[in-house]
Amino acid sequence: MAKWTAKHEAPEPLEGPVVATVTGGTILWFALFVVQLPFYGWFADRGQLWWVWTCAAGGFLGLIGIWYVRGREAALKRHAAAAAQSEQESGGAAA
Repeated sequence: MAKWTAKHEAPEPLEGPVVATVTGGTILWFALFVVQLPFYGWFADRGQLWWVWTCAAGGFLGLIGIWYVRGREAALKRHAAAAAQSEQESGGAAA
């Protein structure tokens, strides 16, 4: 079996409101968890408690995701500011 190789370059990743997207998803997971809590007995009687705990896990993992994407966004901004500062200093010295 021959190894597969790409025939073209991969596109640049899409950037968007990542923090807002992850925060919205986290809120949605927690909301689903809270909505299902009154029906805990119903889920337990049918062996479907994993639905409730999946929503709780999604919410808590979303909190980790929010922490991660906020740090990533801050690092990207620091990098862009440092690159602009470096460009400004090198451009100012040449003039």
